[in-house]
Amino acid sequence: ARRSPARACRRARRPPRRWPRCPRCGTYFQLARYTAISDLGDVAFCQYLTREVGVAAIPVSAFFADSRDDRIVRFCFAKNEATLAAACERLLRV
Repeated sequence: ARRSPARACRRARRPPRRWPRCPRCGTYFQLARYTAISDLGDVAFCQYLTREVGVAAIPVSAFFADSRDDRIVRFCFAKNEATLAAACERLLRV
């Protein structure tokens, strides 16, 4: 079965409406825009998610030479279903 970060959310019958996802193909990472949630830069927002919410994310600006910040974060979903479900529950409370 394919792993999907949204799958755990669908099982909880709550779509991730505040976390619009960017298209992905052939990867264990999902990009998500957080503009409806916070005005923080992506580095500060990832620190907030890790420290306060308990879910790690990668700031996409780290992949740009000019540190361009489009307020998009990267989540790894190469995790077991229980971990994904717990992360989804936490993110839905943000």
